[in-house]
Amino acid sequence: MKKSHALKPFLLICAAVFFASGCITHQTSVTPATPVASTASAALATPAASTASATAVAPAGHDAAHDAKMAWWREARFGMFIHWGPYAVLGGVYDGHRQKRGGAEWIMNRCKIPVAEYQRFAAQFNPTKYDPESWVLLARQAGMKYIVITSKHHDGFAMFKSAASPFNIVDHTPYKKDVIDALAKACRKHGMKLGFYYSQAQDWNNPGGSAARKEMAEGWDNPRAAEIDAYTAAHKGHWDPAQETRDMAGYIDQVAVPQVKELLNNYGDIAIIWWDTPTGMTGEFAKKFDDILRQHPQVITNDRLKRPDYPGDHKTPEQKIPNPEELDGKDWEACMTLNGSWGYKSWDNNWKSAETLVQNLIRITSMGGNYLLNIGPMATGEIPQPSIDRLREVGAWMKANGESIHGTQKSPAAKPAWGYITRKDDAKTTTLYLHVLDWPADGKLTLAVPCASVSATLLATGAALKTGQNAGATTIALPTAAPDKIASVIKLTLTEKLPGEKSAATTTATAAATGKSFDIVD
Repeated sequence: MKKSHALKPFLLICAAVFFASGCITHQTSVTPATPVASTASAALATPAASTASATAVAPAGHDAAHDAKMAWWREARFGMFIHWGPYAVLGGVYDGHRQKRGGAEWIMNRCKIPVAEYQRFAAQFNPTKYDPESWVLLARQAGMKYIVITSKHHDGFAMFKSAASPFNIVDHTPYKKDVIDALAKACRKHGMKLGFYYSQAQDWNNPGGSAARKEMAEGWDNPRAAEIDAYTAAHKGHWDPAQETRDMAGYIDQVAVPQVKELLNNYGDIAIIWWDTPTGMTGEFAKKFDDILRQHPQVITNDRLKRPDYPGDHKTPEQKIPNPEELDGKDWEACMTLNGSWGYKSWDNNWKSAETLVQNLIRITSMGGNYLLNIGPMATGEIPQPSIDRLREVGAWMKANGESIHGTQKSPAAKPAWGYITRKDDAKTTTLYLHVLDWPADGKLTLAVPCASVSATLLATGAALKTGQNAGATTIALPTAAPDKIASVIKLTLTEKLPGEKSAATTTATAAATGKSFDIVD
């Protein structure tokens, strides 16, 4: 079909568009954004005011070397988080009391378990049913491209052999094996990127580590609560004198820095260091970790080493999908749980459905983010069956529709009422993936696509869908019923390549100059 002379201005107008949606609170399910189109219609339109000015493929303000480092991460979109340690022995229950608040990995702090007593619990940690290869294969089946595991959480227990502290899985437990080493080998075997969560500041067992202060009421109804709370208030969150026999500078130099070096040097090609809770961190302490990382330029880091001085490579909204105004064009990754706890909690059966998980993934990807979804293995080394079941269901959807997630950019349009859009470019064309959650009753979708010719198929089956053109709008005729109960994906291939995202000011000026915009099609 002949190209219209008006096509270039049209393409420029459609370039800048916003995403849809959260940062660090406790919302885990999909919350629809404000609809901008009717149930059956959407426009590749530019919102009136958008501050974002970059796509997820190449966020603004970075050089080519940084973009090259981030390329695999931006392509991946989906990863597995693993919170695992001796807290799984307790499973969220201490001395008959269910932990009242927070993830089970915080049980030592919230229940104020003395250091010596917690070490006795850790000595029972014996994950004889640990099968790292099955974990990696489960992640692959779910469509995940990378794994981040807790090498040391705030309880101070190293899940690897460490010369810097005897409080580690090899020296302190009957298991006597380095689970991190086994996982690293399994990841290499199956082409899975591996990263390490490391608690650089908080450490409740190795003396000198900091402790975020939590009141006794967050653990259990201890009759000595007032006394304990007064003590933690006077001792920077610590509740046991054994935690303060060394200062934090000593802890950083003698434990944390050496252990980060061990992690980066002893386990092959490590892709990620995932810092957490910089309680008590100073610029001097943070620089010591940063100096190590400069020797490993391929390693991707997050924004939790020390805020705001060390922004890292990506932002980390937790348990929530960001709102558009919270995003600034930088790379970001939403980390979220399968139930209500990061670590294994024996009595938490509030499992999210596969539908929620898939729709979270779609929504996050449509906004240019990554989804880091957590599992909390049991002390035996087994993954809870509900986690396995849900990841397999997600994997079934991803097997049919993963093309619409992996390697895609954020939506080139404001969120339509019927679902979400992702985008993928080649040298000459753009492909849009229409994730339809609300199947239109009239059997058609209408989009103001700035291209005279398109083709549409159902991604899962390859079945062709009839399209029509009318005054710059494309109508797609759909089957009567949605092919997928979770999300049906329509692959819409344009005969032109849409330009990259522009700033809102540039796009508004272009629209004013041409007198054209992409309004909703009635």
